[in-house]
This record gives sequence, C-alpha cells and structure tokens, in this order.
Amino acid sequence: MNSTVDFAPSSRTASLHAEVGLRILRRLLQDFRGSAAFRIWNDATHKVGSAVPDFTLVVRDPALLRKMVLGRNSLLLAEAYVRGRLDFEGDLYAALGLKYYFETLSLSLRERGALLLDVLRLPSRLDAFSGALDADRGDRAFSHRHSRRSDRTAISFHYDVSNEFYRLWLDRQMVYSCAYFESPDDTLEKAQCNKLDHICRKLRLAPGDRFLDIGCGWGALVCWAASRYGVRAHGITLSQQQFDVARQRIAAQNLQDRVEVELRDYRDLQGDGVYDKIASVGMFEHVGLANLPVYTATVQRVLRPGGLFLNHGITHDQEGWRKTVETQFINRYVFPDAELDTVSNIQQGMERAGFEIHDVEGLRMHYALTLREWVRRLEAAHDEAVRMVGEAAYRIWRLYMAGCALEFENAGTGIYQILASRRGAAALPVPLTRRDLYR
Repeated sequence: MNSTVDFAPSSRTASLHAEVGLRILRRLLQDFRGSAAFRIWNDATHKVGSAVPDFTLVVRDPALLRKMVLGRNSLLLAEAYVRGRLDFEGDLYAALGLKYYFETLSLSLRERGALLLDVLRLPSRLDAFSGALDADRGDRAFSHRHSRRSDRTAISFHYDVSNEFYRLWLDRQMVYSCAYFESPDDTLEKAQCNKLDHICRKLRLAPGDRFLDIGCGWGALVCWAASRYGVRAHGITLSQQQFDVARQRIAAQNLQDRVEVELRDYRDLQGDGVYDKIASVGMFEHVGLANLPVYTATVQRVLRPGGLFLNHGITHDQEGWRKTVETQFINRYVFPDAELDTVSNIQQGMERAGFEIHDVEGLRMHYALTLREWVRRLEAAHDEAVRMVGEAAYRIWRLYMAGCALEFENAGTGIYQILASRRGAAALPVPLTRRDLYR
C-alpha cells in the first residue's frame, strides 16, 4: 500500500505564519529611513515610507524569516538570494542598503523579547528550492595556502566560468578590471581603452621595450601595447580559457612576432633583468597576503635596474583579510583565495623588495562606475546568462558586483595604480613631471 505524508501547513497555520511574518517585518523595519515594500510567501505586503517604494524585498519562506531574526547574519540573506528564497524587485542598490541597516539595528529588551516569541511561531525547516547551490562551492577544493596547484584551481574557478558569459557584460576587448573614465558619461568601451592607454603611458612604453603583463587575462593589454607602442609583449595567466582567447586575438591581429602568452605561474618566471617594463593589473589580490613578499621579489628580480613596474589592484580600508560577511561571500562564491590589504601595506612591501615608488593614483570611483555598468549589462542579458551558467551563478555575479560597487562608493574598498622602479639605475626612470601623460 502506498501512502504519502503531506507536510504542507493547513490554511489556518499558513494564515498565522503570514500574520506573524508581517508583524516581524514591521518591528524590524520601524526605523528604516527609506521607502520600500516587503512581500511574503502568501503575497501579503507591508510598505515602509510614504513615497513610491524604491524596491520590494520578497521573502518566499517563513523559516528563512525565522533564521534571519535569530541569526542576524547578512551572509544568510545573500545565500538566500542566490538560492531563490529571497528576491529583490526594483532598485537593487537601494535594497542592498538593508545590509547596513540591519548591521546597526538596535532593539530594546522588550522589542527583542516580543520578536523572539514571534519567530518561534514560524517553522524552522527551510523549504526545498530547485537550483540550490552547494554551500561549500568555493571552499572545498582549495588549500588556502596558495600552492601552485591551489592557485590554478582558484583561478579556474573564477575565470573559466565561460568566455561567452563574460562577453555578455564586458567591453569588446574583454578588459576585466577597473576602467578609466574621463567623464561619467563615457561608454564602457571608451573608458576601458582609456585605461589601457593610461597604463602604457604611465609605463612610458617605447618601441622595442620588453614588456611583461602578469595576469594578462584575455590579452587586451599585451595586444594594445604591442600594436600601439611597438613593444615586445609577454603575458602570463593561469586560466586556460583566457589563454585560448588571448592566442586567438594575437593571431587575428597578426601580432605573433611581437606578442607571446603562456600558461605560467608568476613564481616560475625565469631570469634576472629580463623585462624593461612590467604591469600587473587586478592580479595581486589573488596572491595571498603571506605570499606578497614572494610576488614583489619575483617582479623585482625579472625587471631590469631602473625598469618600471605598474601594480594595479584592489585594497581594503583595514589591515589584513578578516572574516566578515563580505569576505566569506567572496571567498565562498567568487574569488576562493582572494585577500586584500591596505594600500600603505602594499607600498611598504614593494619598498622592502627594492622598489622606489614614483606615483600612486586612486581609482575608487572609476571602479564604482565600471561595476555599475557591468551590472547593467548583466541584467540586460539575464536570459542568455542563465542559459549559459544557470540562475544561481547569475545571481552570485549580480549580487557580488552590485555589492562591490557600493563598497567602492562608500570607501570600504579602494583601488590604486602604484608606479615604481627597480632601484639601481643611474638616471631617473620617469620625467620630472606628469605632463607627458596628458599631452
């Protein structure tokens, strides 16, 4: 005899859960200074503020609301969004402002007691959702000691998602780093060309220079430097998919005699004083704080005395890479082994390795503009993105990039181009002023 057990709540229980859910939301959001709406699993809605809501937060499971209150963990909200238990409608950036609201929310003892009584009336077991993501997706395969093998796996995890997926929202040259906007109205295409040229001009690239790009991505910078500045360019990457596209691009531009790319770890670079100029764009974030001395020493070794090094990367407003909601989400779902530090510590490490620093430029708002444009393009290509990588991966990237845009706008993270030279040259390796950069 076959039998089934129906775990669905009765209509009376469901109605009670909905009533309790709305009461909890009203309590939690009584001090929210904005205009928003909140919709729960039975489509009942609560509105905050008198204006048209900037966004609607949709809670699809009463057990999630219980966990939100008892745990007060913003990572839970992020993971619930990835899994489809939570949704945002309207202005995503305004909705992400809830993170800061909940982090500073203060309730009286009486309010906390009433809230606790209510949440205990809600179910504790989350409903099953299709497309749920493995909670250890970004943690299981990595040593977090930055061995060569672990680093290759981590880079593949992030960059080998799908070349076609990245093409949906990057510029035509597939430059996956902060653009350089002369005006907020610049297109992404123009701003990325600006950035490539800005790097080449800062390095004072000249015909015949031996130029190395550490973490060359899909080959945009090495091709730009060779075709427009006449250098002999060498790019290295750990991503097979990036390597394949870079080689195709080199062949398409007939640059085989001037550009070479390799699948190579930076630690395996050979020689002493091999290169005249070196760039590392958006790469040192993957090195690991413990390995930064090895990274800077390697660059110093392969650069000729007086040669220029441009180190372009993201920094943090606090020393070290601490365990927070943001760092947990990034390391679990996006960059498994990424670690950030303050710009002052990065500069100090370069100086200890024997570099003289000539120029430091902050590009924080440039990256905020870049990220917002990436999010806009990704959202416009939602259906194609889901077809390529699935709904969960689409949500990870959307949430990650939008959250990062806010972090840059709020100065929680920064990004700097640090121009330095290897000590030992008799002559100054850069002009006395920056005027040549802007001619």
